[in-house]
Amino acid sequence: MRRAVFLDRDGVINRAIVRNGRPYPPSNISELEILPKVPEALERLHVAGFRLIVVTNQPDVARGVQKKEVIEIMHASLKQQLPLDEILVCYHDDGDQCHCRKPAPGLLLDSARKWRLNMADCFMVGDRWRDIEAGKKAGCASIFIDYGYTETPADPFSFKVKSLYEAVDWILKQK
Repeated sequence: MRRAVFLDRDGVINRAIVRNGRPYPPSNISELEILPKVPEALERLHVAGFRLIVVTNQPDVARGVQKKEVIEIMHASLKQQLPLDEILVCYHDDGDQCHCRKPAPGLLLDSARKWRLNMADCFMVGDRWRDIEAGKKAGCASIFIDYGYTETPADPFSFKVKSLYEAVDWILKQK
């Protein structure tokens, strides 16, 4: 069985657009900015043998304020620049009651079957309570990147950090 690190996109891989203390996704490719030290952090995980899988909610598609094609362009850019194995997206909104929208663990569990992952040896890194809850429900250790957003805090989590790079230090000390 293999190990993986599941990564939220906005606020973990790329800079979230913060307005009034709440994070939002970039609206176009020109706003997509990979956070400092993310390439180095992901390379360290890749060399250590982890699958790197982005799991992201993008409900603005269901809400009609974002086009799926724009998100796909951003994801192609991320895959070109970073050693990612896969990017999984939930385009639904809360009202859709799907299995894939975090905090539901569907994206993680689907990926676990595909990649033959042992979820007890996997990690979920996120900056919002939905990420942490999805990781917990999937059986992963959950690492919370705390930016001090003014929304429901993530709890409980396995470890709290200030960046993905700091999360990688902790991950590599486990098992």
